Amino acid sequence: MPSDSSTQPEPPVPAARSALMSRVRGANTKPELVVRRAVHALGYRFRLHRRDLPGSPDLVFPRLRLALFVHGCFWHRHQGCRRTTTPKTRVEFWANKFEANVRRDERVVAELQALGWRCETIWECETARPDELQPKLKRLLEAADRRPVS
Repeated sequence: MPSDSSTQPEPPVPAARSALMSRVRGANTKPELVVRRAVHALGYRFRLHRRDLPGSPDLVFPRLRLALFVHGCFWHRHQGCRRTTTPKTRVEFWANKFEANVRRDERVVAELQALGWRCETIWECETARPDELQPKLKRLLEAADRRPVS
């Protein structure tokens, strides 16, 4: 009798994949550092990873009530981006993982907005184009700067 593959346990994670995944950083990533330098060059100052705020935003501008997230396209599923790939092994595991990440991102934004914060996301792929990143950051920050403080 053929066995149903959906009831089979997932194969163990190969050691090489495990070693690779252990090196994935959650903070101070290259895209985040690019954004920090660009924002600093625009003359804005910020706080990093405020743990007292939902989701511990990457950059926080308290006076502007702006929380800025720098998301990796792969992990946070940037729609339409070529970096939003899905591994070919353990497909169900990855689908669940990515879905949970997206749901968490949505929940965190809703919680921050309920607290009166404006939330913006900079995607990893956007940090590779500084000529487009700088003007975008300038627009976001100037728009937040013009908003009345409540």
